[in-house]
Amino acid sequence: MAKRLSNESSIAEVLKEFIQANKLEHGMDKIDVEQAWKNLMGNGVNTYTQDVILKGSTLYVKLTSAVLREELSYGKQKIIAMLNEELRKEVVKELVLR
Repeated sequence: MAKRLSNESSIAEVLKEFIQANKLEHGMDKIDVEQAWKNLMGNGVNTYTQDVILKGSTLYVKLTSAVLREELSYGKQKIIAMLNEELRKEVVKELVLR
């Protein structure tokens, strides 16, 4: 049976409880990671970004520019750290650029 919340709970608390109770964290992480990628990489990289997919703890990013893919591959660990910092939790452990 669902836990009854008091009337004094904030909306943020109620939403967090709902997400946890219905096991929606992973789906929310997928959306949050895609948004974080767009915010952190800026318009230059987003122009060449075709797809951002989170599977487990691996983030797959499909790019249309081989030059950009090579350039970003040198800073994979920094990108992972920046994404996790933006999300305020460790969601991405590996980055695969395609």
